[in-house]
Amino acid sequence: MPVTVTLSSKLQGTLGQDVASELVEYLNTVDTTSRAEMREVMDLNFARFAAKLDQAKAEVRSDMATLRAEMIKWMFLFWATTGLAVLGLYR
Repeated sequence: MPVTVTLSSKLQGTLGQDVASELVEYLNTVDTTSRAEMREVMDLNFARFAAKLDQAKAEVRSDMATLRAEMIKWMFLFWATTGLAVLGLYR
């Protein structure tokens, strides 16, 4: 959406209607170009962020799987030693 630039009547009187119109057109062109460049930069930044987020998510899932395996191992050891201790009390 182009920016509508309103020039004061004194500036229009000094520059003339044609020059004032050209200035408005130039400013609108610069605004449109800047918006397009900003959108492109933001799209690239979002794509990089999404890639980093996906990588971090994969690392967390990998770490969680490792943690789960360790927890199962330690739980088995805990219950096995507790079971042996309980069986030793009954003998």
